[in-house]
Amino acid sequence: MLLLRSLIFISLLTLHISATSITLYNKCSHPVWPGIQPGAGKPVLASHGCAFDAHGRGKCATGDCGGALFCNGIGGAPPATLAEITLGSDQDFYDVSLVDGYNLAISITPIKGTGKCTYAGCVSDLNMYCCTGSYGSPQSCKPTAYSRIFKNACPRAYSYAYDDPTSIATCTGGSYFLTFCPHH
Repeated sequence: MLLLRSLIFISLLTLHISATSITLYNKCSHPVWPGIQPGAGKPVLASHGCAFDAHGRGKCATGDCGGALFCNGIGGAPPATLAEITLGSDQDFYDVSLVDGYNLAISITPIKGTGKCTYAGCVSDLNMYCCTGSYGSPQSCKPTAYSRIFKNACPRAYSYAYDDPTSIATCTGGSYFLTFCPHH
């Protein structure tokens, strides 16, 4: 009986451990150089048109990190489509953001999660409106007729910098496919 109680106690202490994987898939007809910035609040940056020398110096046509191969915590130069994934113990948050401009179609598709695990992304070719510089605050950056065009064209992506309520997706215990040029 003591052995049975011990086994029950041990089985109740067993923790469920899982891992999240993020798979990058390039369906573009050209190379894509993802700039991955690990850490809280750091996006995956899609750069393309890149050329670097053996020392990591060079340039990207879009999403350039100051001529360096590694972004080292700085964001890429606009225009740059961002895929943002924040992994949490209870719930993950993810979105595709156009607030730094648009340079590449990107989608995030959750796999095997629970909750509101919806597609996030934009496959329309957009790049005219960003809330940056003197328009970089909620007070000065409001949705406009133009940002509503973004929202209509890409309802599952950020249309302007303060579009959180309709743009952040959540999922629990999932893994993710991040696809560049998903329409190809």
